[in-house]
Amino acid sequence: MTEIADQPAQPEPAPAARRRPRRAAAPAPAARPADPAAAPGEGEPAGQDWSSWPTYNAATLGFRNYWYPVEWARRVGRKPMPITLLGEQIVLVREGDKVRALHDRCPHRGVPLSLGRREFDGTISCPYHGWTFDTESGKLCAVITDGPESPICGKVSVRTYPIEERLGLVWVYVGDGAPPPVERDIPSELLENPFVMGGRTDIRDGNWRFAAENGFDEGHAKYLHNTALWRLFKVMPAWNKTRVVESEKDGWLIRVQDEVHWEADFPGLGTWTNKRWWKRMPLPDAPGKAADINPVIKEMDLPGFVSIRLPGLLRVAYPHFIHYEWYVPVDADHVRYVQIMVRFEQGLKASVFKAKYVSFIRWLFHGQFTGQDAWMVDVMDAPPEKLYRPDLSVTAWRRLIERSGLKVQREKTGLER
Repeated sequence: MTEIADQPAQPEPAPAARRRPRRAAAPAPAARPADPAAAPGEGEPAGQDWSSWPTYNAATLGFRNYWYPVEWARRVGRKPMPITLLGEQIVLVREGDKVRALHDRCPHRGVPLSLGRREFDGTISCPYHGWTFDTESGKLCAVITDGPESPICGKVSVRTYPIEERLGLVWVYVGDGAPPPVERDIPSELLENPFVMGGRTDIRDGNWRFAAENGFDEGHAKYLHNTALWRLFKVMPAWNKTRVVESEKDGWLIRVQDEVHWEADFPGLGTWTNKRWWKRMPLPDAPGKAADINPVIKEMDLPGFVSIRLPGLLRVAYPHFIHYEWYVPVDADHVRYVQIMVRFEQGLKASVFKAKYVSFIRWLFHGQFTGQDAWMVDVMDAPPEKLYRPDLSVTAWRRLIERSGLKVQREKTGLER
């Protein structure tokens, strides 16, 4: 496995001033609608608010008990690195071949430990009074300004987080009790096969739910992205008829296209199409239908290109590569957007892909193309909303969340911080 990451490390941004005030979650209803017709069903979009989706409505900060990718492993060194994950302030530090994660707040006066120093091996010291914590256990092991016999040592600690490194990324677990293996939250095809990959991470404006819905949204690509340079020579359909199926393996929801229409005649308006003389017809409506397909992707036997799974991971499978997007909640108004492109190749083919990725793919696809998505996620303002037929992909995603018994991350206040 080879990781290619192109952009320089960026500091964790402070929440920026938004174009609109932060929208509080709507109050959850006391009970689900008694009338089945009133509840959202397959092909039956919901109404204006999110009261039919109480778990989803409450999940502004995402879900606990999952592993989340937060940074390229090679960027985490001895210097403390602050991040925000599910609204929690965390500091990352490297100790030899291990990365540690601690709550980024000194319990003395609330100063961020990420501003501190590395006075002793295996520790981090608060910059204010030199309270010094063991990076593995989080226990207070020295107070520099109170001498070697400080009576508070051993009585105070900061929270630590389980942490792993996979796919060239640092993964942090936010949850309760002993964590499951990190492999549970990584697609199995990435664990079972050799591959080469290129990727980017950045923090974008907008809530993680808008980013996830945009990724799995059935309708937007054909219109929003028909101006993208990545699609300059590829025809996009005018409209589709689609259904969503659930995979028996790993809990993926998969969009399946039953009908693909390349143009549409609108009475009284005219004909609309994405066809142009310079555009070639695109690939079939599922990766397995292509005449030339990578053996690993063929073995996956996917009925459609686009899939999504909990807690917020998109997979777009093409005949020769797969694109993944993780929508990692930062806070109510920001999402960490982790995107990788994978080819299950070795040797010369892997080297050719790396050259292509560095030369143009990272700019065209992981830059301008997904930048159009970032634009929409930033300006989206819902609820209220009026859904239409293609939004069955969005409502299927929300139904999955409602029935999955997830634990919502709550905003921490007062001493909880």
